[in-house]
Amino acid sequence: MIELIDIYKSFEGRLVLKGISTSFEKGKTNLIIGESGSGKTVLLKSIVGLLDIDSGQILFDGRDLRKMTFEEQKFLRQELGMVFQGGALFDSLTVAENVRFPMDMFTRMSLKEKNKRVDFCLDRVNIKDAHKLFPSEISGGMRKRVAIARAIALNPKYLFCDEPNSGLDPVTSILIDNLIKEITIEYNITTIINTHDMNSVMEIGENILFIAEGEKCWTGNNSMILNTQNKKLNSFVFASPFSKKIKELKKQDEL
Repeated sequence: MIELIDIYKSFEGRLVLKGISTSFEKGKTNLIIGESGSGKTVLLKSIVGLLDIDSGQILFDGRDLRKMTFEEQKFLRQELGMVFQGGALFDSLTVAENVRFPMDMFTRMSLKEKNKRVDFCLDRVNIKDAHKLFPSEISGGMRKRVAIARAIALNPKYLFCDEPNSGLDPVTSILIDNLIKEITIEYNITTIINTHDMNSVMEIGENILFIAEGEKCWTGNNSMILNTQNKKLNSFVFASPFSKKIKELKKQDEL
């Protein structure tokens, strides 16, 4: 579990995060949603330690990120898996080398052990016979799956996904959503997904945090979102390209 307690973050005197408190549950897909500029990306970067917050607490299973020593933070990084927007694979490395990269950086495993783990991770995300290919030689959906394979290479306790469906077609997006959810449940990971994709919200939104103008405005799940009376959330949901389907679902729910 990851807990946030009264998180504040500002840039050059401009307050971006305004006292956010919430928790992200283990073994569930936790989503952060909000409009562009709402602060959701700043929040995600703060949780993983890429940004220093002004005040508050970020607790990883009770461990306070801000109170950790350098060595403790280094150990924590080995427990984190990251799926970046666009995949962020290394163009000069093959698929197998990309997945092996975290093991090269953080472990003393033998090459045989690393390659065995690479095979396992790629098989888990349903990629076969692509070990020697480069990122430019595979599809966007495959690149995202390779990114997920790399993210789980070190058996992380916490998985962070920044817009994992960005640039993907609807069918491939659903496959990626389902894969992330399966891995979350299978390995009992605390997964946090930063997204604006309402398809993802409705498919895998087990625990959702909606923020607007840097404030926590609503928390709930994908069933509750259909009947919320929160005006800011409704404005966000029904302004999305997915709003027509949301309205249909809400109408069915009322029958």
